[in-house]
Amino acid sequence: MPVLLGGDANVYGMARSFWESYRVRSVAFCKRALPALAHSRLFRAVVENPRLEEDEVLTSLLTAFARAHPDQVCLLVSCADGYTLQLARCRKALAPYYRFACPAPGVVQALGTKKGFAAAGAARGLRTPQSITLAPGMPLPTLPFGWPIIVKPADSPAYWNCRFAGKRKVYLVQGQTELEQVVQQVAAGGYRGDLLLQEYIPGPDTALSVVNAYCARDGSVPWLVQAQVLLQERTPEGVGNYGALLLEPARQDGALLEELRTLLQTGGWRGFANFDLKYDPRGEPVLFEMNPRQGRASYACTAAGASLARPLVEDLVEEISVTPPALQPVVWHTAPWGVVRRHCPNRTLCRRAAALRRQGRCRCQLLASGEGVSRRVWYLLRQGNYWRKMQRYG
Repeated sequence: MPVLLGGDANVYGMARSFWESYRVRSVAFCKRALPALAHSRLFRAVVENPRLEEDEVLTSLLTAFARAHPDQVCLLVSCADGYTLQLARCRKALAPYYRFACPAPGVVQALGTKKGFAAAGAARGLRTPQSITLAPGMPLPTLPFGWPIIVKPADSPAYWNCRFAGKRKVYLVQGQTELEQVVQQVAAGGYRGDLLLQEYIPGPDTALSVVNAYCARDGSVPWLVQAQVLLQERTPEGVGNYGALLLEPARQDGALLEELRTLLQTGGWRGFANFDLKYDPRGEPVLFEMNPRQGRASYACTAAGASLARPLVEDLVEEISVTPPALQPVVWHTAPWGVVRRHCPNRTLCRRAAALRRQGRCRCQLLASGEGVSRRVWYLLRQGNYWRKMQRYG
């Protein structure tokens, strides 16, 4: 039985992968379920508890659930940054009841946080954006790089819990005055962690790329999948997430994937990892971060033939060697296809994606086959609302 920690579109993609690969429905535990899980038949239950981020609450709920299902193998999967660190802390308490892939807390801090990953990448000669850490209440520093800059929270789980008008996942800031406004706005919204001020890497959405990896119990990294971004989200709350991806086996960056494989192996990682990066104008990859989980758009891997569920089951349930991914070209999208076609900045890539779509090699993230009428109505309303948001923010 898959037990998923989280309540967003990533959880839906993970549940869909388990359903399509093994015909099992999942259970989700979360603080609050987002609309991405609404009316879905992929879940046996969605358990909400506003105190789930407290270790004692998490272990109590999960232990009671596993004891209530003694005849099933409970496979625990984190689908959010904060839950991965929490699972690492609670691993000894949960190990008798669940099978899961998660590194030790120190490894999560060393690779799965923004500051830790920047240091680890630099140590291996991987390029990351120049960054300055701004602690709460500190004066704005003199920047060693020019404008515009990227501003984002160093503590993603803490920032996720903040709610305020104009909140963005990342901010593209054009100058000193705007930077001051963003810092004040974020602080007023309740965020008390550090901010990262990073150099901006120029280029369109299609210069972006995403890599998902799975690291097995034996320390190997047999599973790496790269996808090309066609379109980013445009809404304030969605900036930094992806609206469409193109995954082509022939265009995997082998040199980059080997570098990431080595980074994960030497760092002692276990389970899923997700890398966001951008190719600079010279074609050099610049790594922004490593998320300690599968990416929000990672269902694209399943759509391409590399099921997200399979490495978990092979590694943790069947206890066999993980099968390397055998990829087929596919287009993944959560934005309506008309939005992708209109706003994708690279027409050549868009034509390649359109050709795959005509061949049936296309998957919509949020509507699995077999969903009921309520889910389909929700999905159609959501797609229509997406068009309205693009008219406002696109």
